[in-house]
This record gives sequence, C-alpha cells and structure tokens, in this order.
Amino acid sequence: MFGSERGQRAGCTRVAITLGDPRGIGPEVVRKALARLAGEPLEVILVGPAGEEPPPSASYRAVTSWDGSERSAGEVAARSLEYAVNLARAGEVDAIVTAPVHKGALHAAGWKYPGQTEMLRDLLGVPDVAMLMTAEQTQFGSPLRVVLATTHLPLRGVPAAVTRERLESQARIADQGLKRYWKIPAPRLALCALNPHASDGGLFGHEEAEVLEPAVSSLRAAGIQITGPIPADTVFHRALRREFDVVIAPYHDVGMAAFKTAAFGSGVNVTLGLPFPRTSPDHGTALDIAGQDRADPSSMIEAIQVARRMAAAGAEP
Repeated sequence: MFGSERGQRAGCTRVAITLGDPRGIGPEVVRKALARLAGEPLEVILVGPAGEEPPPSASYRAVTSWDGSERSAGEVAARSLEYAVNLARAGEVDAIVTAPVHKGALHAAGWKYPGQTEMLRDLLGVPDVAMLMTAEQTQFGSPLRVVLATTHLPLRGVPAAVTRERLESQARIADQGLKRYWKIPAPRLALCALNPHASDGGLFGHEEAEVLEPAVSSLRAAGIQITGPIPADTVFHRALRREFDVVIAPYHDVGMAAFKTAAFGSGVNVTLGLPFPRTSPDHGTALDIAGQDRADPSSMIEAIQVARRMAAAGAEP
C-alpha cells in the first residue's frame, strides 16, 4: 500500500494530464475519469491540441493544432509530453499522467522512441528509468507489481539486452521507488528467469548462470532483498501470494501477460527513476473504438489516483 496521504489532505495535488494521440481514446477516458473524480483534492492542467473543449474542472494548455494526419497526431502527443515535463520541472505540477500515444505516429513526427517512457528519460536527462506495472488490487485480492527490465524489443533481441548491468539498474530503481513512494522499508524483489525452468542447470540456456545469478549476488551484497532467478511459471503466482513486493521481468511479454491476466483494465504504468511521479493507463490508443463513447476509463482513473498518492508519499520526509 502507499504511504500516508497526509500531504493530500492538507491541499490539492497538482497534476498535468496529457491527452495523448488525438485520434485515440485518450481525450475520452480523461474526460470520463475527471467526471468520476469530481470532488477529489486535485488541480488538473490538461495538455493537448488546439480546439479541444476542456471539462470545467480543469484548465487547458494547447500545444499545437492537429490537422488529422498521423504525423500531426504524433506531433501533438510529443509536444504535449514535453509541455507537461516542463510544468513539472518548473514546480507547477506535482505529477504527470499521460494518455496513450501511437508509436507509429511518434515515429512519423520524428520522435524515434519506442514509447513515452524512453522519451521521458531523455527529456529529463536521467541515466535510467524503470517501467513499473502496478495493480494495487487484482482479481486475486492482492497487489501485483512488475518491472519490465526490457520493454519494446523484438524477442530475438531480448537475450543481448538482458545484461547484468541492466538488471542491476532496474532492481535498484525499483527498490528506491518502493521505498520512496510505497513506504516499504525493505522491498522484497524477485527476479524472473529468462529461460524455461530457469535453464534447469544449463539444459535450456546459459543466461541464468552467466547473467542473472551474478546480478542477484551483486544486489544482495549491496543490501537489496532479491530472490531468483525464479521460473516464470511460478514467480507471479508467488508474488500474488504476497511473497514479493515486485517482480523484475526480463522481457515485455512475460511480464505483461501475467500482469494483464491478473489486473486487466485496472493496472497502471508507472515510470520510476524520474524526479517526479509519472503514470499512465495500461492500455493503448484503441483507434478502433475511438469516438464511439465506448472506452472504459477505469485504468485512467487509477492512473490519476496513483499519481496523486505517489506525489503525496514522495513529498513526505
């Protein structure tokens, strides 16, 4: 659970919310979420394209116009993120929440990033960030938190990207984030194996012995509580039984498949390693249902609430 919300009761949390790709469901889920959160201690600045009609509960900052093209949609999304980051840098907001973007649109507009997480890292000049998927209440009644040590890569590129240095960095960021924002004094980390059965003594690969186990030994020597490597077919079950506070997954789909099975629609994407909280819903732009008033705002609501609680917890000594 998060730390005390004492800071929130003393005043409103200031949050910048980007509307993401204007062709997607971002504007819809943001509008619905803010309607549901009316009365919460929030001051909201929405950031998006010119011409958007903001709800009465928020102020609005337009970054550029959208001409209907994919390139223009990517431009709006990227400029909105930059604007929100500048608001946080200037101390005008305590946290940012980002609606989904379309990676193809970002690329068409010249931002060659796999997603907003990597853009945030470079915009803020931090050495590394961690993508944490969190659901404080899953369908099993317990929380599940998963750090994706590598994110949007082709599967063939994963083994080379899962280095000892990468795993150690991700684990350290996760440990610090859980201490700061979740107020867990000694977080219990689990490292998910890369190969089936954690390679079964080298029968199914060498990465566990050559990369994962040395990373675990180094982290333990530094005082971090980490167990592993643990096979993927058991580690998430054990986490849901509250044995661990977070699982470090070596690649995107092994973590996301387990996470969305346990918490589809209620999970939140958190970027750890930034100087302020950033959250996002756990879904994409859903271009196929955009404009039909069918989008479920549950994950956006939770993303806003998690940002609010993180901002309050992070402000505490």
